[in-house]
Amino acid sequence: MYGKCGSLHDARSVFDRMFQCNSVSWNAIIASYAQNGNGRKALELFRQMQLKDIAPDKITFISIFTACSCQEAIGLGKLAHAFAASNGFESDVCLGNALIGMYGRCGTIKDAWRVFLMMPERNAVSWTVMIAGYCQHGHSREALQLFQHMQKEGVKPDKVTFISILEACTDHSDLAQGRLIHSGIVASGTELDVVVGTAIVSMYSRCESLEDAHRIFQKMPERSVVSWNAMISGYSQHGQSKDALQLFYQMQQEGVNPDKVTFISILDA
Repeated sequence: MYGKCGSLHDARSVFDRMFQCNSVSWNAIIASYAQNGNGRKALELFRQMQLKDIAPDKITFISIFTACSCQEAIGLGKLAHAFAASNGFESDVCLGNALIGMYGRCGTIKDAWRVFLMMPERNAVSWTVMIAGYCQHGHSREALQLFQHMQKEGVKPDKVTFISILEACTDHSDLAQGRLIHSGIVASGTELDVVVGTAIVSMYSRCESLEDAHRIFQKMPERSVVSWNAMISGYSQHGQSKDALQLFYQMQQEGVNPDKVTFISILDA
């Protein structure tokens, strides 16, 4: 409970006072640190768990792969991968998804792709995590090709997939592809989701179709500060300073508090 709420001190205090810790207890404390951005501590606890002769399970490895989320930790991540494989966990779909995510975050896309190809079973998360890895490291063409392959395989994208693949549409040459993805979003019924809507606005802005971006922005039943920032930034980046400033004033009139990203966009205008 404490770990899920971000109270790592309380979580660790309860763990240290436990008379006997089993794999469930170790998994809980390791996951708490991993999920709250303290990968180093999660890895230290993983080593302690091994010294106590407590066998890690699938949940342990998923947490460890989450903890190895930067280039500096890739060596430890690969060791954990080898350890998981030697314990017979490599064919598990959830573990495979966590591995793809780890390699993607660390920038070793070839390793992520290798894991993806070797998976005996894949779900929508598997495809989405691989697509996100490509997008995060500028491999837009590969991401779009994989998205098309996903659909040919009959795997239905969810809103996380759509948010990820929209990132692959980076300039005007991707506008037609972006519109196809948008039509798929409409068909899926997720267009009105605030995060998805914001991603669509951002996509149209990057693709220099500000009329489309503004139309989607206006249709959104709910807007977050990120939604406003996406539209203001789109105007600023394409030289429409007057529209950016007008939208900034409208944002304040509607009681939405600007953040530092808003001010950076406005200063660019």
